[in-house]
Formats: sequence, structure tokens, C-alpha cells
Amino acid sequence: MKIVRFLVAAAAAVATFAAAAQVKWDMPTGYPVANPHTVTLSQLAKDIEFETKGKLKIVVHPGGSLFKAPEIMRAVETGQAQMGEVLMSLLVNQNPVWGVDSLPFLATSFDEAYKLWQAQRPVAEQILAKRGVKLLYAVAWPPQGIYAKKELKSAADMKGLKWRAYNPATTKIAQVVGATPLTIQAAELSQALATGVVDSTMTSGATGVDSKIWESLTHYHRVNAWLPKNMLVVNQKEFDKLDKETQAIVVRLAAEAEKKGWERMRAYDDESVGILQKNGMKIVTPTPQLMADMKKIGDEMVADWIKQSGADGQKILDAYRRAVPAKK
Repeated sequence: MKIVRFLVAAAAAVATFAAAAQVKWDMPTGYPVANPHTVTLSQLAKDIEFETKGKLKIVVHPGGSLFKAPEIMRAVETGQAQMGEVLMSLLVNQNPVWGVDSLPFLATSFDEAYKLWQAQRPVAEQILAKRGVKLLYAVAWPPQGIYAKKELKSAADMKGLKWRAYNPATTKIAQVVGATPLTIQAAELSQALATGVVDSTMTSGATGVDSKIWESLTHYHRVNAWLPKNMLVVNQKEFDKLDKETQAIVVRLAAEAEKKGWERMRAYDDESVGILQKNGMKIVTPTPQLMADMKKIGDEMVADWIKQSGADGQKILDAYRRAVPAKK
């Protein structure tokens, strides 16, 4: 009996130790389960749990269910969430550097957006480190187009639109063209469209599909203005609590997830536009006048951004222009 009691106690002790050894992290994101960004996050969480043999379990909270998109960075900084996915351009009010990927017509393709990210990354890592946050990766959205209930042949046709904005760049564009900007994040877009709060927006084909935008709007203008990025960040103190082997696994798998994420979004660009078209949305090739008008706005926004972002911004722009000389 003594041996049996010893074995039972030993088994209980092992189970208790295993439970104590497992670390559970929360990972909030502002986007729905089926969004390609969320798919990348969910696969990363599964891979990390598998390769750490259960030592680190990451629970993904999609659709703004744990924290709304603008709240996620603060949640990670304060340790309310150990890690999270953040739309970079939501942080422009903290530092103008975060707005470089939302400058119209600076980087308009995945190749250019990736080179812009390589130019931006060292600066981004330094800024985050000062706030106690570690950068794991960043992945671009597809190029941004303009949705409306009619064809827009010039910027003048945008005057008076009720424009859904999601960051300072989209707000600025609305102000310049005479539209009325209303800040609405992706998780609330469907409702805002259905209730008529907004009747236009600039966003990707991916967000258009997520929100079933064809139920409210009719035209999608492929202006390919920019490719914003989401980044995955982790609270540095929480990361430092992990053993070295687990840290190395997280960093390695995050790098692999970044590569897969870019590939996934590249493939999803045309696929999402195809879904829009299949559901009755008219895909519009923008007129030369609309493109000229938008490019003019973009040039002004780039000039303003350089003034606001200072030495860090100039460093990013110089590195990008060395990589993409034609964008001078």
C-alpha cells in the first residue's frame, strides 16, 4: 500500500509540475477568424505549442473580442495581453514613423512594400524596445482601393461622401477631397455600412471580403494606393520569462510565419478581388484623372511625413530609395 500511495503521490506531483510549467499567453487581433492575417497567427500559435511540447500555449482572440484594434498595443505594453497583432498606422499619433506604409503611392506593390519594411524594421525595433515591446514580424495587407456606390472619375466625385477611415492617412485623404471621415475599425465596418453610417472607404480586397462589402457598396476602384502592415509584438518582460530554448523557438517560428504570411497575402490579393466580383461588385480601373488627383495628395502627404518624422523618417526613406531607385 505504501508503494501504491507513493506512486500516486509521485504522479500527482508530476502532473502539478507539468501544469505549472505550461505558460499560457493571450494574443488579441482585430480581424476575423478567416482573415489571412488571423490564419497566419493561428498557425503560428499551433506550431509554437507543438514545438515547445506544450510548454507555451498561445490563445488567439480574433475579431477584437479581447481588445479592440486600437487598444491592442497598449494591452501588450502593460502586460494585459502577452502578445498581439497591431495595425502599424494606428500608432501614428505615438510616432510618425508608423505611418510610412500608409503614404499614398510610395510603395504600391508587394515587392516595394517588402523593401519598405526592410528599411523600416530597424527603426521600428528601436522604438518598440524603448516601450518594453519586442517585434516578432510584420505582414502587409493587399493594396488599398476605393469602395463607393458609384464610379469615381476624379477626386471631385468624392466630395460629400461619408468616408470610413481607419487611420490618420485615410482621415487626411477624406479631408482633402471634401468627404466626411468617420473612424471605424474593421470589426465594426459591416454594421456601419448596413446602417448607412458610411457609404465609401479606402481599404483592401481582403477587408472587403471580410465585411461582405458588396451588400452595401457597388464599385471597387483598384488604385493600389499603399499596402499597410500588421505587426506581431510581444511584451518583452513576458518574453524574457521564457527559457532560452522556448525563446529561440518563438523567434524562429515567427520568422517563418512572416514569410508564409507575405506569400498568403500575395495569393489572396487577386483571390479577394475575384470574390468581390463574383458577388456583383464592379471592379473599376481608375481613370487617369482620379490617379493624378490621388497621386497629388500622396506627394503632399509624403512631404508632410518627412517633416514630421525627422531623422528616423529620413533614414527609412533613404534606405528605401536605395532599394527602389525608381521611387525617387
